[in-house]
Amino acid sequence: MDLGKNLYDLRKNKNLSQEEVAEKLNVTRQTISKWETNESKPDFDKILPICELFNITTEELLIGINTEKKELNETINNKNTDSEIIKKRAIFISIGTFLYFLSLVLIICTEEINISPIIGVSGFFLICGVATSLIVYQAIVYSKKQIKEEKKESRKAKLITETIAIIFLIIYLLISFITFAWHITWIIWLIYAIIENIIKIIFEMGDDQNGK
Repeated sequence: MDLGKNLYDLRKNKNLSQEEVAEKLNVTRQTISKWETNESKPDFDKILPICELFNITTEELLIGINTEKKELNETINNKNTDSEIIKKRAIFISIGTFLYFLSLVLIICTEEINISPIIGVSGFFLICGVATSLIVYQAIVYSKKQIKEEKKESRKAKLITETIAIIFLIIYLLISFITFAWHITWIIWLIYAIIENIIKIIFEMGDDQNGK
C-alpha cells in the first residue's frame, strides 16, 4: 500500500476531514491533499505527530496496517458502539417505566391526598405522555438498525413476552367483563408495557455482557 492511500484510509477511518487533520498537524489542507495523492511526502518531523494522531506505529504508517489487526480494531469499536447504544436505550426505557409507575401512583392516591380528580387525571395523562415520548424517542434514535452488528431478539425473551401478553389479555377481559369498568381496566396494558420493557432491558443487558 502506498503512503498516500494509507494516509487517506487512516483519515477516513477516523472520520476526519482534511481540514481537521491539517489543523492537528499544523499544516495546510492543500498539504494533506498532496500527501494523500502522493504529490509530496510528509516531512520527517511530521511522521511522529501523524502516528500519534492515528494511534499507529511508524511501520504501520509507512507499510500499512495489518489487515487482521485492522479488522480486530473495527470489531472492538463496533462492540463498544453497540454497548453504548444498548445502555442509552436502557436508560430511556428505565425512565419511561418509572414514569408509568409514577402515573399509576398518582391516579391511585388522588383521593387519599385530596387532589382534584381533574388535576389527578390530567397529571396522569401528562406523565404517561412524557413516558411514552421517551420510549418512542429511544426506539427511533437508538433503533437496532443503527447497531452495526444487529442482535436478534432472544427466543426466550420473545416467548416470555408473548406468554405474558396472553395472560394479561385474559386478565383484562375477565376483569372488564366482571366489573364493566372498561374505562379503568385499560391500565392493565400499561402494567404489561412496563413489564415487557423490563424484560427487554434484562435480556439486552444480558446479551451485551455475553458479547463481551
